Amino acid sequence: MLENLTHRFNKVLRFLKGEVQISEENMQQALKDIRLSLLEADVNFKVVKKFIENIKEKAMGREVHESLNPSQQVIRIVQQELEAMLGSQNRELNKAAVKPAFIMLAGLQGSGKTTTAGKLALHLKKLDKSALLCSLDLKRLAAVEQLEIIGREIGVNCFSSPSREMGQLTAELKKKAADVGYDYVIVDTAGRLHIDEDLMEELRQVKQMLQPAEVIFVADALTGQDAVNSALSFSEKIGIDSIILTKLDADARGGAALSIVSVTGKPIKFIGSGEKPGDLEKFHPDRLAAKILGMGDMLSLIEKAENSFDQKQAEVLSQRMLANEFSLDDFLGQLEQMGKLGSMDEVLGMLPGLGFKGNIANARVDEKKFKHLAAIIESMTARERENPRLIDGRRRLRISRGSGRPVSEVNQVLKSYGEMKKNFKKPFFRKILKKFDNFSKMM
Repeated sequence: MLENLTHRFNKVLRFLKGEVQISEENMQQALKDIRLSLLEADVNFKVVKKFIENIKEKAMGREVHESLNPSQQVIRIVQQELEAMLGSQNRELNKAAVKPAFIMLAGLQGSGKTTTAGKLALHLKKLDKSALLCSLDLKRLAAVEQLEIIGREIGVNCFSSPSREMGQLTAELKKKAADVGYDYVIVDTAGRLHIDEDLMEELRQVKQMLQPAEVIFVADALTGQDAVNSALSFSEKIGIDSIILTKLDADARGGAALSIVSVTGKPIKFIGSGEKPGDLEKFHPDRLAAKILGMGDMLSLIEKAENSFDQKQAEVLSQRMLANEFSLDDFLGQLEQMGKLGSMDEVLGMLPGLGFKGNIANARVDEKKFKHLAAIIESMTARERENPRLIDGRRRLRISRGSGRPVSEVNQVLKSYGEMKKNFKKPFFRKILKKFDNFSKMM
């Protein structure tokens, strides 16, 4: 998402860094490029106009002109305005005075409400909060069954009832949730291909009967400004409290993320970044602003690592490295752990200076090579992985055939592994490993 915008912003910022002073002339050129970048990214034109006015007013001020590094001051102003446009801060789900807190999901058909309901329930489960899923979509065939399948997959209960009358359904749901003592009830509601009064009336009735702690509008980022307009209509006609943006992993222009908060006045709380149940991330405006400006997102990368890596396994691994017992089995284990972080392009995109994958064409990683490497190691016997010196020419040929890779690649894997083990003996690496080992023991 927003790859072209990142590229254009970086071009503007490089231009400003090359200027000794910030003048009316060079600032006008920079603002013109920023305006075009935002409009091309499908950002609402009124939001763009306000954004440019704010930057111009602050950038041409006395503080910038008299600073030792004017371009850095301007970059800081652009970052602050981006954060303000995106909502300034991350916000948590609303809580209810008395359990359970009802979370009502609303949106158009196809926006991803049902899968988002499951993702949200899994997110709460990871926080040790109990959640109950419920579908109040009485129009769409198999809506309840779809949610039940999602619930079973993530290990979350799903409410069901033979009743097809909304008043009775909501009464049974409220009683069930209160009797069990759930922390949250996530309610999936009906959608349409377009906004109509029947849909709005149904949602108003559901809202009145449930009295939810929060109404979340689920917006499809692929629809661009249509998502913004729909969010505004839902906000005006039924009242929404926050937004979840889905399909941000797709090749969309992504302007919805930059427009929707300013237009609706409602915060984005989560973003959907994939199709898996765990692909729901808390929305951090400051982190997205930093990524747009090519500053990376190390905090998100660290959080991904903390959630994906096995702490005990990491501690054992560091000890094996210190003892120079790092085997090809350990190497394979680390490849599997890296795979949990997501694609290598995604990981590289979180590193400062690399930005979105669109900016790292020269550093792009071929994911197939990791699969080939794993296939080669998996084609070795347990003894060969523990002691690669056993692998002679005949064994290399067998491993090549078993993995479907040429002998030259088998040789390269063994060579790389040997060089890695040599590096672990060097003082610099041993110093890092000892620090990590001591840190792990304190955790």
